Amino acid sequence: MNVKHINAVCRAAKSIMSNHLGVDITAKKPSSSQGVVPSNDVAVVLGVNGEVTGQIICTLTTETAKKIVGAMMGGMTVDSLDDMGWSAIQEFGNWIAGSTATELSKEECIIDVTPPVVNDGASNFRSTKKFITVPLESAIGEVSIHISLDGKAS
Repeated sequence: MNVKHINAVCRAAKSIMSNHLGVDITAKKPSSSQGVVPSNDVAVVLGVNGEVTGQIICTLTTETAKKIVGAMMGGMTVDSLDDMGWSAIQEFGNWIAGSTATELSKEECIIDVTPPVVNDGASNFRSTKKFITVPLESAIGEVSIHISLDGKAS
């Protein structure tokens, strides 16, 4: 994996959290793993195709998901995730995907991102690929970005 690709995904996630949701982000210590990627309560899975291929998985707790949905809806309090809430979490994934595509284009990598798939409930994703996990801490909770990208070195 290319560190420039990892940094591009992190810049994208930080930008979305800051610019769209109005929260400051602190990146915690990244880690590396292979085999199992925990989902917490909620996960948004994005596939990456093109000059760089792989997956980006954003994981968060239900409480953080409700706060993200509330921020997306102008600061309202969200007590539970209904169909509109799940749609908003999927759109959050779209924002991350679009911003990631833009950030990777700055690294001279052209990609397409698949529509996000949202996982509801704790589970484990299994992969033979290596993932870099970057926990992003904010006032509305932690979002972990699990990144597995292979491709063009820039």
